[in-house]
Amino acid sequence: MAVGAGLAAGLAHPPFGVLLGLLGYALLLALVETEGPRAWRSAFFRGWLAGVGYFAVGVWWITEPFMVDAREQGWMAPFALVLMSGGLALFWGGAALVCRILRPRGLARVIAFAGCLAGFEWLRGHVLTGFPWDLPGETWRAGSAPSQAAALVGAYGLGWITVALAAAPALLLGRQDRRTRVAALVLLLAGSGGLYGYGIVRLAGAAPGAVDATPIRIVQANIDQKVKWRPENLEQIFQTYIDLTRRPAAVRPAVVIWPEGALPVVIDDFLSPASPYAPRMRDMLAPGQTLIMGANRAEAAPDGTARYFNSLVALRRDADALRVSGVYDKYRLVPFGEYMPMGALAAKIGFRSLVHMPDDFTAGPPPQPLGPAGAPAFQPLICYEALFPGFTRQAVRRGGTRPAWILNISNDAWFGVTSGPWQHLNIASYRAIEEGLPIVRATPTGVSAVIDAYGRIMPGARIGLGGLGVIDARLPAALPPTPFSRWGDLAFGLMMLGSALVGVSYRVH
Repeated sequence: MAVGAGLAAGLAHPPFGVLLGLLGYALLLALVETEGPRAWRSAFFRGWLAGVGYFAVGVWWITEPFMVDAREQGWMAPFALVLMSGGLALFWGGAALVCRILRPRGLARVIAFAGCLAGFEWLRGHVLTGFPWDLPGETWRAGSAPSQAAALVGAYGLGWITVALAAAPALLLGRQDRRTRVAALVLLLAGSGGLYGYGIVRLAGAAPGAVDATPIRIVQANIDQKVKWRPENLEQIFQTYIDLTRRPAAVRPAVVIWPEGALPVVIDDFLSPASPYAPRMRDMLAPGQTLIMGANRAEAAPDGTARYFNSLVALRRDADALRVSGVYDKYRLVPFGEYMPMGALAAKIGFRSLVHMPDDFTAGPPPQPLGPAGAPAFQPLICYEALFPGFTRQAVRRGGTRPAWILNISNDAWFGVTSGPWQHLNIASYRAIEEGLPIVRATPTGVSAVIDAYGRIMPGARIGLGGLGVIDARLPAALPPTPFSRWGDLAFGLMMLGSALVGVSYRVH
């Protein structure tokens, strides 16, 4: 039953969208209130089992990257799934244990349970490097009415609300007094009505995107990760990007966007004066056009060795020259994918990261908005960075200037044909809602899209999995700063304080 509760909650997330699965939280609340001499241990184990079910649904795509080079790395795939699901489930086990220790009565059970699970989910997003994939608050389809609450309280705060509402039905069954049942029903109806009502009102007042905004083009070349790094395929890959970039358009795009790691090269060598590709890259663009692309970059370290970066590079065509007008080096790297924790020890036992470089990637400096020539200032998010609520807010505070949009370049080809790319799209769209900024996503195999500041995909501005083509669109307008972009997780902190006071007060008495 515990595993089933987690599976149900996981299936509520897009792309599955089985919202009845939210009742899995109510089942979990009932299961953690176990009796007996080993009640605490049992509560932890049941919470952990629910977490295993939840994350098995959410991260089963983790096996796909190891199949790109199955001969060398395929053996690690089952270990990755087991360790990922089981490791992340420890947070759910911890939440269940704390909830069982507090053991409040009546409606306070729901308040404490929501605080425990939401608090441990916050820890999941911050411990070590953090991995906030499929937070409970991101269960709702981005752009829907319930998702709009993220503009007020962020994804973590919406997670508290989601768990509280989903767990409330547990109080409608069993040996509950009439007062508790009435309170639970009021919470469920009033809370759901408020969540949907706020979203409906916010979306009803949504202004259309600016029609005179910057024209952009997103290029999706549909390059499979399994063939991308074969040297004999470089010419075909490069020519595909050239052909798509130069496709005729009703309005010439001012900015062309290629996805993360678009070309299987180190960009420094590719653009050097001696490279035969550099003139073709220049001639591909019209004077005044800007190309923003994901690229692997190298530079010399102080000890003389090379350091590699997963970067976003902005190139502008000026007359007969192509110059670099902006660079962003990825700040949050993917553990095991882009670097190996305890790298020396991991190397000795045969583990290495999945990057196609001689060495792991190096993290860049703390991010700030980027304002390259020819493009409105934007905040770059490279792949994994789109998972983190508040990433853009923190970057804006460092840079002192609010960008006009967010650009998320990602190599979702690693996910294969799984639910991963659709989940990543939904998660990234929450960053638009939280910040009140449109977000543009560029991926090599899908899903690429233009998303407005309410988290909605613009009409006709999406290319799905396995699609080849371009998206020509204009940047949607930014909204005024949202409460979350101003105050961050303050509202979530107050929710957690309320849960703590309720739980501790019952424990003391």
